[in-house]
Amino acid sequence: MNFRNSGMIKGSLGAIAVASMLLSANQAFAEPSHGIAMRGQPLLPADYTHFDYANPDAPKGGTLVYGVTGSFDDLNPFDSKSIRTGARGIWDPIFGNLVYEPLLKRNKNEPFTLYGQLAEKVEMSEDRKWIEFYLNPKAAFSDGKPVTVADVLFTYELLREKGRPPYSSRVKQTSKIEQTGEHSFKITFNEKASRETPMLFGLMPVLPKHAIDVDEFGKSTLVPPVGSGPYVISEVKPGEQITYTKNPNYWGNDIPSQRGFHNFETVRVDYYRGGNAQFEGFKKGLFDVYQENSPSKWRTAYDFSAANDGRVERETFKRRTPSGMLGFVFNTRRDKLKNVKVRQALASLFDFEWANANLFYGAYVRTSSYWQESNLSSFGQPASENEKAFLAQFPNSVAPEVLDGTYKAPVADGSGRDRKVLRNALKQLKAEGFTFENGKMMTPSGKPFQLEFLIAGGAGLSGQDIERLSLAYKRSAARLGIGVDVRLVDDSQYQARKGSFDYDITINVYSSSLSPGAEQFWRWGSASKDEEGSFNFAGVAEPAIDAAIKKLLSATSEEEFQDAVRTYDRLLISGHYVIPLYHQPEIFLARWKRVNRPDNNPLYGPQFPTWWHEDAKQ
Repeated sequence: MNFRNSGMIKGSLGAIAVASMLLSANQAFAEPSHGIAMRGQPLLPADYTHFDYANPDAPKGGTLVYGVTGSFDDLNPFDSKSIRTGARGIWDPIFGNLVYEPLLKRNKNEPFTLYGQLAEKVEMSEDRKWIEFYLNPKAAFSDGKPVTVADVLFTYELLREKGRPPYSSRVKQTSKIEQTGEHSFKITFNEKASRETPMLFGLMPVLPKHAIDVDEFGKSTLVPPVGSGPYVISEVKPGEQITYTKNPNYWGNDIPSQRGFHNFETVRVDYYRGGNAQFEGFKKGLFDVYQENSPSKWRTAYDFSAANDGRVERETFKRRTPSGMLGFVFNTRRDKLKNVKVRQALASLFDFEWANANLFYGAYVRTSSYWQESNLSSFGQPASENEKAFLAQFPNSVAPEVLDGTYKAPVADGSGRDRKVLRNALKQLKAEGFTFENGKMMTPSGKPFQLEFLIAGGAGLSGQDIERLSLAYKRSAARLGIGVDVRLVDDSQYQARKGSFDYDITINVYSSSLSPGAEQFWRWGSASKDEEGSFNFAGVAEPAIDAAIKKLLSATSEEEFQDAVRTYDRLLISGHYVIPLYHQPEIFLARWKRVNRPDNNPLYGPQFPTWWHEDAKQ
């Protein structure tokens, strides 16, 4: 950020610096390794040359343009203001970490394994109470200054004091950070840490101590930052466009984890006000790649000249990761939605069979689990003895049909007005004190039962699809006298209201990986319930869920981990925190053929940072 350094945290950093030269007398060293895995060992050997889904001989040069919806007003991805409106690409799991880099890099062909990046080697105690990183002596920032241990210590203290979650909370899980050599440092963890915590520190960024004004950190800024990544920001049009240019002196071009990545000379991100404008921009060739999330559009909206004459190629990829959960989320902070039986009745009113047939050409699969399509899912699986033993601590926290594996999301007759579903929902609501008077559903307090759906473009579907689904639900609810107000707002208002939990029901996508971890606290943990900007959109605060997250984080074997995630899945399903919608078993991707990709498709799907321009030089 090209700021002068401040003295705000000099005292605490000085204390760390003094302690950093004191090594523990009884420290037992493991052998430094090229990588670490959450469970088991890294699949790639120490002498690996590149990730197998990257092409180390990919042509270099040309421009890649992304198109996204929304806006941005901040180039600092680590302050609290950037959660909703930070610029894409600076520190980005999809477009790549173009400006800042982590210590270790995730291999997207393994569930959760990290290999050297800023740190060339790493070692970790068997009990995961400490981890030691060895920085690559060649690592340097874009202004030519080396990446040092002092930068790491500065970064951690800065994020502890002024960073946004999860970075701030992560650093608070340490008891000591000490320098152990010219290029090495060791982190010792406190009782707040889990077995995943050392892995997460591998994914932490390193910021330049010499280029940051601590007093200004935390304020929105449009000053291009100094990072160690492959690109520098060359142009900023606030809220509209950000351009990245390859750093000709990038230090990491030849390290194994970077070979075949970041092949474009220029990367640009263009912002569009909504989904329709974004798609029209793609059709005109204004940007290069478009991931389609609507099966109906995939079948009907690609009858344009570039798609017909072959300049745009459409590709379908089979998903190899869990389904995740797309759903309408109940805000249980609202009194009218606190009762799980009421939420269950409301969820049953969504007619998936009608929506799938009439809106989506039968392309979707109904989602009944947060980890469906994987061995971590409880769907169709009776609870193991280990699961039952754990759940015995929390009686009645899991519904019987979820415990024995017979649960599935409600099935309607596809008419959009299934009388059996309506009768069952009415029966449930009456059992909870609701009454049906003069065509209206009345709450136990005698007020009309009224709900607001807060929606906007994005959220894993086109805005039009979300609106149609909401209106379909409104028609079903109206048959029981339940009033539903579908409130479609612009993106900025949507993000503001969602971030402050100002809604009855909203839409959300809960992505799922093969290695769920500490991020689950931020989505479903009690501590995040009242934390504005968290992803606990449902307002959940349940001891059983907190305990289940801790259990999956402490698992040391695959069997123990699988049982823990399935238990967690059962608790979320039984809580009826969302109206489960559906998932597509495939990824739909369209690209202009001026950009190309490797043939290998990794476990986590196509990786844009490995693509290249067809007109670039070999």
